[in-house]
Amino acid sequence: MTSKLFETYTLNDQISLKNRILMAPLTRCMADDQLVPTDAMAEYYARRADAGLIISEATIIRPDGQGYPNTPGLFTPEQITGWRKVTDAVHTNGGKIFAQLWHTGRVAHPHFFDGDKVLAPSAEKVEGTVPRMRDLSYITPTPATHDDISQLIADYAQAASNAIDAGFDGIEIHAANGYLIDQFLHFDSNKRNDEYGETPQNMSRFALEVIDAVSERIGAERTAVRLTPGAYFNMQADPRDKAVFDYLLAQLEQRTLAFVHIGIFDDAMEFDFLGGRVSDYVRANYSNTLVGVGGFTPQTGEQALREARFDLLAIGRPFIANPDYVEKVRQGKPLTDYSEEMLASLV
Repeated sequence: MTSKLFETYTLNDQISLKNRILMAPLTRCMADDQLVPTDAMAEYYARRADAGLIISEATIIRPDGQGYPNTPGLFTPEQITGWRKVTDAVHTNGGKIFAQLWHTGRVAHPHFFDGDKVLAPSAEKVEGTVPRMRDLSYITPTPATHDDISQLIADYAQAASNAIDAGFDGIEIHAANGYLIDQFLHFDSNKRNDEYGETPQNMSRFALEVIDAVSERIGAERTAVRLTPGAYFNMQADPRDKAVFDYLLAQLEQRTLAFVHIGIFDDAMEFDFLGGRVSDYVRANYSNTLVGVGGFTPQTGEQALREARFDLLAIGRPFIANPDYVEKVRQGKPLTDYSEEMLASLV
């Protein structure tokens, strides 16, 4: 029986994938101090070009989007040039790569940029400290004005254009995992009472405006989005969130995006207000190309693909431990187990 994992897959007329295994975005904090990708990063990604598609580590669209040390950007000429080395290396090895575009919103920190405030939908603070820099505590964010929102939309579109200039095959908008766009989509973080708050249509507005601006700039066929309907990371769940995602997914169904990618660390997690697993909820509400993720083994991923729970499988930490993940799975070889010590270097 032919493995579903190794079937080719056509995203659209512009992009086809040599297998259904994606490398999930994995924040590594290994860019230089100007947030420029390094030669080591180019080599790291090139070693994983056997994936049907690589999704880059989250990449900030502008300085005030930064919430972690040494995360790469896509807003200066030097950063674009650095990413060009990465994309050239991946393409030389026969791979494809999308850039994940990121603004961390209320989990940004002024330590990383020249400013004294962070933007979010509302003045709802995240408790705690910045990962990898625990001496920095989060601050109360400043609600984004209409002018701020317009500029953010423009900056997402510009970063997408920069990504294409840098040689990426497309982009994924990071609208998941408690970061800026996701903050608009959940009642825990969005307390606005204007056209960006209170109702599913209003709370979805910013996400859709970003998606549409990026699609207009680089083409919908090169635009994807990652979503987290089940709030759990830097976010408290609220049963009212389901109506927001019911509306948002219905809107995305009408657009011809490259794919929708679920943002969750463990797909076995269940959410009462979604009726179970996030992947099953999204599949029931979105019929176009869907990427599943979250603790799958090759065997459980294969089964999920056969059950049509999603169309493509994204693999995260096992790709850190196994640069040759795809070939090992193809040959049935044992995989090296991931451990946190592996985060200290790019192997």
